[in-house]
Parts: sequence; C-alpha cells; structure tokens
Amino acid sequence: MRAMILERPGQPLVLRQLPIPEPGPGQVLLRVRACGVCRTDLHIVDGELPNPKLPLILGHQIVGEVVQKGPGAECYQIGQRVGVPWLGWTCGECRFCQSGRENLCDRARFTGYTLDGGYAEYAVADERYCFPIPDGYPDEQAAPLLCAGLIGYRALRFAAGARRLGFYGFGAAAHILTQVAVWQGRAVYAFTRPGDVEGQAFARSLGAVWAGGSDEFPPEPLEAALIFAPVGALVPQALRAVEKGGVVVCAGIHMSNIPSFPYALLWEERVVRSVANLTRQDGEEFLQLAPQVPIRTQVQLYPLSDANQALEDLRTGRVRGAAVLGISC
Repeated sequence: MRAMILERPGQPLVLRQLPIPEPGPGQVLLRVRACGVCRTDLHIVDGELPNPKLPLILGHQIVGEVVQKGPGAECYQIGQRVGVPWLGWTCGECRFCQSGRENLCDRARFTGYTLDGGYAEYAVADERYCFPIPDGYPDEQAAPLLCAGLIGYRALRFAAGARRLGFYGFGAAAHILTQVAVWQGRAVYAFTRPGDVEGQAFARSLGAVWAGGSDEFPPEPLEAALIFAPVGALVPQALRAVEKGGVVVCAGIHMSNIPSFPYALLWEERVVRSVANLTRQDGEEFLQLAPQVPIRTQVQLYPLSDANQALEDLRTGRVRGAAVLGISC
C-alpha cells in the first residue's frame, strides 16, 4: 500500500510502499477512503508533541470500509463504512477509565500518534474505537466530524448554558460548531487571524452574528469563549472578552505558552480550563446530532501524495473549513 510516512519530526512526510497491515484480535482492517488533516498532525510533524511512534503514519480522522476482521472482531460487517478518531485504545482498568473518564486513561494510545493512522491506503483499528458513519455524508465530508467535530463538541459541552459564544481560531472545528450553536439558538462571535476578511465573511455565512480579528473585542461581553488556535496569548485576551462567571475553554492538544496576566482578569469567578481527547460517548452523541442539524462540512480535498501541501496550507491559514486527503485521488 501507499503511505505518507513521518520518519523524523521537523522533516516532510515521505511517500513509501508498505505491506498492508494484518488486523489483530479485536481489530478491523480498513480500506481508507478519506482522512482529515488536523492541526494536531502539524504539532506532531513539528516535534511539539513528544515521543510519537516512529516511523509514523499520521492521520486520526479516518473514514474507511471494513475489508477484513481480526480474531474476535464482531461489531462491524465486511463492507461497512466506519470512522476512526484520535482515541484509539484505552486500558479500561485505570481509575480514569473506571470513572467514565477514558479520555484521561493512563495508558491511552492515539491514532496517528502512538498508533499508525490514515495517511495511507489501508489502516487497522480497534473496533471498539470505531464509529458507524451517518448516512448522507460523503467520505470527505464525514472525515472532519471525527476530530474537528468530536473534540469541538466536547469543548462545547463545557460551555453549556452559554448563549453568547466566542470562537477563537475559525478553522475546521469552529466552522462545524458554529452550525451546531446556531441550530441550538446561540449567538456565535467569530475571531480570526487579524485582517482575515475572507475568513470573517466565511464565519458570517455560517451564521455568526459578528466576526473580527482575534485582536478585537466583541460588541458585547461573551458568556464563554472556546480557543482553537494554538496561541497562548489568546487566553488573557479571551478572559477580557468574557463576562463575570464566564468560562474560557482551551480546546487544542498543544498551545504556546500563556503569558502572565493580572488576577483581575480571572476574578469574579471566571474559569480557564482545557479539553483533553474524547470519549466514545462523545462520539456516539455527536454523530447522532450531526444529521439533525444537519452539519455540512466545507473541505479542501488533496490527494494522498500532497499531504505535505495540505499541512502547509493548514499552517499558513489557506484552508477554509477542513483539509482532507482523498486516498483514492
């Protein structure tokens, strides 16, 4: 099979021919149809996330067709279409798993990071950490739901009850969550890179009531702010934008250092918190919700061999919506 391989952080991915993997106990072999390109992939390539499996096949927003089942695999049928997210395996035994917090599992393994992912023509996955893809979603439109959607949905849950929401960094996750929030009757305030007029117009086209640069303030105080851009300086900026009792949710796996800020920004019961990974319950709930909204993902499609270009376009802000590799392209 063809696969784009990370051999060493800091270097471009390399196209290689590899043997098709064999599914082990409880695993399924998937013919990959599409795989989303995520900012987390950039953090791995750039060496900002420690100790990746090397060599590594990136990619944790996999849409694929089951073509073979390993011993004991019973959840899915040959030919069924499933999605594979970031969380690829948990122990089920640690205190986090036992208390419904498998996203914090002490021994968790992650697709496209400590397990090979979907920048390839085939991939294996633990069937317990796969999700059926809702009908009506083409492969490339379904792929962003599996991380931008799922992690975004988990972040949105920590803003429960907030009617005025700020989204800092209007990329794949924010363009999905804006549709969910508008459907829920909430007001979305979108913050893009300063001067990104096209990005701001894109946010308004999805229903945002206001859009501006991340160096601006909304016309009224926010009740909650979700930060998707990996920029620590946005934390005090968002704290200035939320009202008393507001929450600032940091939704990325990596962020640059947060600068010091006066206690007055945090006072009056404002909260800063992070979101880590996802649970299978998050996936089940969100993928049931997506067709109800209905969420429509906007994607920029790249062939597998152009994975490096997709990553660079994501890095420089040239992607509107989500970048996706079409594996058969």
